[in-house]
Amino acid sequence: MTSRRTVLGSALAGATLGTLPELAQAAAPAPLRPACNRWQLRNRMESDGAWSAFLRRQDLVWHRLPALWHEGPFLGDGRLGSMVYREPGANSIRFTVQHGEVQDHRPQFGSGWGTCRLPVGHLTLDPAGTITGVDWRLSLWNAELTGTVTTDKGTITLSAFIHDGILAARATAGGNERVRWVFRPEEAISPRKISEQPPAGYTANPPWTIRTTGNVEQVLQPLTGGGQTATAYRRTGDVLLLSVAHSFPSDSRAAAVSLRKIQDAASYGTLRQRHTRWWHGFYRKSFVSFPDQRLQSFHWIQLYKVASASREGGPVMATSGPWLEPTPWPAVWWNLNVQLEYWLIHGSNHLELDSLASTLRQSQEQLTANVPAAYRTDSAGVGRSSDMFADRGVGSPGSGAEVGDLTWALHNVWLSYRHSMDETLLRDTVFPLLRRAINYYLHFLTPDSDGKLHLPKTLSPEYPVTPPRDTNYDLALIRWGCMTLLEAAELLGVDDPLKPRWREVQARLVPYPVDANGFMIGAETPYAQSHRHYSHLLMVYPLCLVNWEQPQSRELIEKSVEHWQALTGAHRGYSYTGAASLYAMMGRGDTALTYLRKFFDPASRFPCRANTHYTEAGPVIETPLSASQSLHDMLCQNWGGVVRVFPAVPSSWADVTLHDFRTQGAFLVSAVREGGVTRFVRVKSLAGEPLRLRHGLPAGVEPTALLDDGTPARVEDVGGGTLAIEVPKGREVLVYGGECPDLVIAPVESEPGRPWGLP
Repeated sequence: MTSRRTVLGSALAGATLGTLPELAQAAAPAPLRPACNRWQLRNRMESDGAWSAFLRRQDLVWHRLPALWHEGPFLGDGRLGSMVYREPGANSIRFTVQHGEVQDHRPQFGSGWGTCRLPVGHLTLDPAGTITGVDWRLSLWNAELTGTVTTDKGTITLSAFIHDGILAARATAGGNERVRWVFRPEEAISPRKISEQPPAGYTANPPWTIRTTGNVEQVLQPLTGGGQTATAYRRTGDVLLLSVAHSFPSDSRAAAVSLRKIQDAASYGTLRQRHTRWWHGFYRKSFVSFPDQRLQSFHWIQLYKVASASREGGPVMATSGPWLEPTPWPAVWWNLNVQLEYWLIHGSNHLELDSLASTLRQSQEQLTANVPAAYRTDSAGVGRSSDMFADRGVGSPGSGAEVGDLTWALHNVWLSYRHSMDETLLRDTVFPLLRRAINYYLHFLTPDSDGKLHLPKTLSPEYPVTPPRDTNYDLALIRWGCMTLLEAAELLGVDDPLKPRWREVQARLVPYPVDANGFMIGAETPYAQSHRHYSHLLMVYPLCLVNWEQPQSRELIEKSVEHWQALTGAHRGYSYTGAASLYAMMGRGDTALTYLRKFFDPASRFPCRANTHYTEAGPVIETPLSASQSLHDMLCQNWGGVVRVFPAVPSSWADVTLHDFRTQGAFLVSAVREGGVTRFVRVKSLAGEPLRLRHGLPAGVEPTALLDDGTPARVEDVGGGTLAIEVPKGREVLVYGGECPDLVIAPVESEPGRPWGLP
């Protein structure tokens, strides 16, 4: 058992702790209990059979034909996407065909019309008889839709998946049924047409044309602004293969690419084998189980969803993801949506899905071009919404513009760096772009008579008042940006000439405007009317600059969150998921769960839908994905240099299993909670970073810390249930109390819950 040493302090106050100088001289712990001399996790989730059985319990099922997109199955590979539901007004089943790279190229008409996502088309499966029922399952394990369609003439047995840019479907008729597929192109016009007329001067895109090459049919859609979309498909026996390509500025390359994709496609069986191999490897990267079956199923569906919607190097997720439906938001929204979309990839250990980081890396020239010409030598930014290339100008502080959206997006990329400790990502993306984003602010900060630096009028995203000075949204981002630039410069060994300026801003930036109700929108502008965004609370979450471990901040945090939630009229789904995460940061798991369940309440004005998607006036993908991050925040938090295990578990969740949950510092955390008590925590270090672990063991229990060879770890008790543990790169440490526990990773028991879909 390790010995306790000097308590170094109980309040970490959100600051990253440096390596403790006493660590190397830690006293040798007492001799080990023989039972733990050689420890090893016993992972019962290593076989295909275990995973298949577990994920089958999380599958979506349909015993009724879905009539709307937010009721039906959905497929995707990060670019190509399809949703399945009844063809409106017809005795047919629609498979939408949409693609995250298909967009218009006329920036003069803005992101809503000129650079928006464009529809491609849809397939219909037209039976001979009248549809009387369906029996479908969306298998998460295989990322595949399977089942039957029953008609008054027979049955159609169906399976479908999307892999590597190909929609593959197999349909076999029985009885007196038949299989008839029809591809129906859709007009290449903004889905925003449901809510407004095209802008003045807008001309329609040309009509599509159709051509046949051998057994492959193609629909070719030229665009007025240049470029082309091409859809190629063929049917061979009972198998249909379809692919979509988009090219710009070339007006012919897409045709060649889509044709070659189908001509060179492997057999259905080979495609399916490659497809399932990818997904089976995907799920194994992490595991979580807790005793609320419906929420547990929801969480695993979100992992399936985000992997269907995003892959590193692919298009950044639009607000609808790759599944385009009529919507006022056919673009990428940068003032909350894109940030919430990607949070869950970090803890779930799926950085391979980070198309946000790769988009920003590839778009640095465009981000520079987005600021006014006078500032392009050293600044960058992005407007509220854009296309997949981040093409949208940003106004300047003082004009009432929304300025901080790029900085907030870079916080996501910083999190990807911190979870991977990939210095290339820090050096090539985070540091240069964050330097430019903060530089843009620095041009406008001015001292006032109080000696503080103030920001002229900027907009707190979408808050409907005249933009104030010293907007809390921007002040929080400026503080975080300067702090992060100083840290990044030190890590990279860069002697940046702006370091004195960043330190000055940290020291002299005006305090956050606060009134009797907590954080305000900005100077002289209280939070006085209901608003769905929590932008004025960014310093609390997700930036954690003001946090619950600062005793002097607790009252301010609590009343700010309560006041935000008290004004309810404009709240939407992510207002509830945001509140859940904020309360989880306070350690209040029961309250967090209460708010999260508001998102799932069918009586809510904007609830989660039958297939776990979400809609307001159109598809809005970020809200369900952010609900999974709220679950992460209940189970494992990592900020301020400390990994916190089970920090806000609801009292009703007596048993929880985490395995290979990724945290900042590039640690993989496994932990088991049984009977409301944390039994053990195992941490693997992928980068050799300093580990500060708030282990969550019962109060009064002396922790034991063993490395993976059974030798005692060097440990420093820094107070508040937090240990500083030396874990070399590539090594693991086990922390437990009392007798050596049973080190099993397995699903926990849960009450049966109603499946998602239409059961």
